[in-house]
Amino acid sequence: MILFETLKTRCRDEWDAYTRHDFVERLGAGTLPLPVFQDYLVQDFHFLVQFTRANALATYKSRTLADLRAAHAATGAILAETELHLTLTERWGIPRAELEAAPEKQATVAYTRYVLDSGMAGDLLDLSVALAPCTIGYAEIGARLQPRLAEHGGQVGEHPYREWISEYSGEEFTAASRAAIAQLDALAAGGLSDRRLDELTDVFRTATRLEIDFWQQALDSAE
Repeated sequence: MILFETLKTRCRDEWDAYTRHDFVERLGAGTLPLPVFQDYLVQDFHFLVQFTRANALATYKSRTLADLRAAHAATGAILAETELHLTLTERWGIPRAELEAAPEKQATVAYTRYVLDSGMAGDLLDLSVALAPCTIGYAEIGARLQPRLAEHGGQVGEHPYREWISEYSGEEFTAASRAAIAQLDALAAGGLSDRRLDELTDVFRTATRLEIDFWQQALDSAE
């Protein structure tokens, strides 16, 4: 059993609503208004700060050297991911101090604190499942959108969101996604009871719904 595929199949409606959200589709088409993308990116910076904390919690929850190494690698990948946010916001003239001082919006708080709470209340597997829609879903989205770079005016450089798509379709993030999938299977290697699988499905479904809310929060910023 590949645990991630099982969870995704059990939550297919939510997963499709997340990975094919209107925000994602408009970003891929290059028609997403820049102010909407900017609002998203500022919130996603805060999102990543909290996800770094979640991976630090994963380190604490780890019981083996392999799990410690996996948590360390995941933390490094998230910190590297923030460089894209810093590069783009600095280009827009937003100083780092202003970026860090921007308030977290409701959907940002709801999602990130849910992940942290899942880790605090549960074990490393609960936390990893709560993280999975982000760590694995973004790679799936990036891979699906990557061909659109060449389609946009025939030139990759002409796509307004080429850097974002390239980040999440790139080898580094793809490798981190594969590692997250493997880590889920390693943590579930002893087998899961039906009750335990149902519990993890609930965690995965909730986290995926919160991802949907996070996209929608950005779209709503234009209203």
